Amino acid sequence: MQWKSSLALLLLLLVTGACDLFRFKTETEEADDLVIATVGNQNLLRSELSFIKSESKSEEDSANIAGRYVQSWIRKQLLIKEAGKSMAFDEAEINRKLLDYKYALMVYEFEKKYVEQNLDNNVSLQEIEEYYQVNKANFSLKEIIVRMNFVKTEKESSQNRQLERLFRSQNKKDSDAFKTLAVNSGANYFLEDSTWIKLDDIIINTPLANHPNKVELVRNNKLVITDDDRHRYYFRILEYKLQDQVPPMEFVRDEITKILINKRRIALVDQLQKEVYNRALEKNEFKIYE
Repeated sequence: MQWKSSLALLLLLLVTGACDLFRFKTETEEADDLVIATVGNQNLLRSELSFIKSESKSEEDSANIAGRYVQSWIRKQLLIKEAGKSMAFDEAEINRKLLDYKYALMVYEFEKKYVEQNLDNNVSLQEIEEYYQVNKANFSLKEIIVRMNFVKTEKESSQNRQLERLFRSQNKKDSDAFKTLAVNSGANYFLEDSTWIKLDDIIINTPLANHPNKVELVRNNKLVITDDDRHRYYFRILEYKLQDQVPPMEFVRDEITKILINKRRIALVDQLQKEVYNRALEKNEFKIYE
């Protein structure tokens, strides 16, 4: 609509400072800020939209962001106004909560900066292994995981006969040859013998995704070859773990790393609090009255 485009253009001019239509000046030029919107006795000033310049990618983007921000501000002010009409508020209590929030935010930012400056994000394999051994009972699989070789080829590929022969062979050289041929002729493949992966992640978009009993599938099959209309799929199941079993350390390594880093983060915050307290105690910076 015409008025919407006009409003967007006006907002853009106001945000970028290219329009002085609503400039309210005093003798000291303190009213240099422009009023963008008003609800009751509350004004939204141009300076409050200065963040838009850094967040926007274009003039049109600036106008859109400004428009959304103004509408959001108006709705909030109207709700505040309506709340004041229908409810009795304890101004002192509200101010106390605002101060509590302000101080909590200050402390949070202070602790966050301290942690960023002092946190060591390097976690050794020994630390991971030690944590895993002590806490392995706390880890439980929520789905089947496997170590598996997987290859997807075109159904009519001339390489399929050779791939199947190598795939079924127990010979180490044939296994290596299978992987080489899979890389060269496969439309998709996963050949990492030592990597554990969720079964559902590797069989997605294959005929096995709809298998009625995946526990039976991995228990009773080492080799699976299956087709759909266009493709042939080869699955070699090397090892599996079922739901509720303890996962191998390799599968939860990243999770353990995050746990250990978070423990360090908590310890650093605790250390900071103790240091600040003890330093203030030594300098008699506080008193406790009985």
